[in-house]
Amino acid sequence: MKVAIDTFGCGHGRTGLGSYLDSLTARLKNQDDCTFKLFGPEIDRYTYGQENGLEFSSVKIPEGAKWEKLWHLTSANSFLKKHKYDVALYTAAARFLPLTFKVPGVAVVNDVLSEVFTVDGSSRTFGQKISIEALKNVDRIIAASRYIQNDLVRFGIKIEKITVIHNGIDHKLFYPRNFSSSDLVDIKPFAIKRPYFIYASRLSSSAKRHVELIKAFSLFKEKTHLPHRLVLAGSDGEYSDDVHKAAFLSHFASDIFMTGFFPHESFPELYSASSGCIFPAENEGVGLPVLEAMASGIPVACSRSGALSEIAGNVALYFDSENIEQMAAAFEAFAQDSDMRKDLVANGLEHAKEFNWQSTAEKTIAVLKEVCGK
Repeated sequence: MKVAIDTFGCGHGRTGLGSYLDSLTARLKNQDDCTFKLFGPEIDRYTYGQENGLEFSSVKIPEGAKWEKLWHLTSANSFLKKHKYDVALYTAAARFLPLTFKVPGVAVVNDVLSEVFTVDGSSRTFGQKISIEALKNVDRIIAASRYIQNDLVRFGIKIEKITVIHNGIDHKLFYPRNFSSSDLVDIKPFAIKRPYFIYASRLSSSAKRHVELIKAFSLFKEKTHLPHRLVLAGSDGEYSDDVHKAAFLSHFASDIFMTGFFPHESFPELYSASSGCIFPAENEGVGLPVLEAMASGIPVACSRSGALSEIAGNVALYFDSENIEQMAAAFEAFAQDSDMRKDLVANGLEHAKEFNWQSTAEKTIAVLKEVCGK
């Protein structure tokens, strides 16, 4: 079985999808009956699969989403046929996918489509309509959670063609670390003052609830006068202006620290040194940060919305992300209730062990073989 893996749309390793693809390809090894080869922009040649010596085919087209989408619609099938692939894995399938499939295709969906597409179709763009039709036509879909699976069904995609495979955690990277009594955590290029709470998410939409979290943090500070800070770790996005404004207007602006883009490999230290992860996002489809936080040995409080209750199970402190008082209470509990912290940390560490990239890779290969009839 010769497998082609699409790297288009994965941000050259600097996005969530890029992290997914990097972690997945690190567990894929060529064998006599199964070989893997990546294709995409030349810049990705040295981004994915290098540790396993996976080959890479460069696709020479102009840079930009418009050209990449057009190539998938007009040229992907002939490219795959020319290279005699048996099956293709499309990593950013919500954005880049052929409309029809001359070579069997497996689409990976880590996105909640209803966040960006209308469900009833009344105001979908032409490109969105094409994307949905492509997902209906692909041979199989791998969804990162049952929440994403159910979301896809709302768009008319048959549940029978969707397989749920949760993302994994790199336990060699995410594990508890011991810190000295120093007040500063030196994570280049930052030196962050402890104690602090952490929320890791791109500033991409109001559904991430950054503004509400800032208000809850301010309420917590007003009530307790504790020295804790709030660290928002994530790249700027479409919602950045609103978040920066909310932080600036807070009476505790000096205690709110925004990192901007933060390297994935540096997150374990950032998590481990914190007093807890507060994750208020709604419509979260993957929920990987809450698992990474648990694996790093810190307590997690999060919204019940989206896939978070599915991913975090019964080992997180839950709140309504529209309820500022409930979020403020989570800050207070993590700062002052040591028994709760100990229980959440111990249970979270055990729960996180259930998620690993080797299992994700093995389940993905099984789907690829099933599609190929191997």
